[in-house]
Amino acid sequence: MPFRLTRAADRGLKDIGWLQSHFSLSFGPYANPERAGFGLLRVFNDDFVQPGNGFGLHAHANMEIISVMLAGRMNHKDSLGYSEEVGPDSVQIMSAGSGLRHEEHNIGEDEVNFLQIWIEPKLQNVTPRYQRRAFPREKRRNQLTTIVSNEEGTAHCWINQNARLSLGLFDAGQQVEYRLNPVNKCVFVFVMEGQLTVNGQVVAARESIGLWDTDLVSIQVEATSHFVLIEAPINH
Repeated sequence: MPFRLTRAADRGLKDIGWLQSHFSLSFGPYANPERAGFGLLRVFNDDFVQPGNGFGLHAHANMEIISVMLAGRMNHKDSLGYSEEVGPDSVQIMSAGSGLRHEEHNIGEDEVNFLQIWIEPKLQNVTPRYQRRAFPREKRRNQLTTIVSNEEGTAHCWINQNARLSLGLFDAGQQVEYRLNPVNKCVFVFVMEGQLTVNGQVVAARESIGLWDTDLVSIQVEATSHFVLIEAPINH
């Protein structure tokens, strides 16, 4: 079974003082042809934003943009009329479609840490859409929780692509099995806290592994761990 393992120290880095971005996949100033996306997962950034700073108004189109808030508080304002606060354990999506603009800033006193994830859409130029859901840690202990999928519903966010994102928060010693249809699908696992063994490969904090040509991802939790698992198409 093929896999691609990225150690924390091997990620790309952009550090401009108020923003520190670690790139697991090629993005912006980090141009690495060997990590130019993983299937239709195109961007995976581990971002840290200092208080009082953020991203000014800018545009997106035809991309499924997912933010997983790990620490701190950000605001969200967009051209669809949404204006709200996004705190820890929140997940927001922008199905950018035909185009939208947004801005977000660290509005708290502490550093913000969030995962910025981009997935190519299934359909082009759809009506843009924003959505946010909360996933409190205490309600998802020792279970794999779906946070984003292609299915509409009130329990998670949904996007314009046949993809699924899940958060895992497991105690040491737990075993997790994730099954998928291996036809045109791949799986990307990133560890925020702790350490896992994924299909025999050790993956520590801030490391990731991408797997394909398999119908089963077997995860052994070596230390209490918080991780995200992304199942995405390999191609359109």
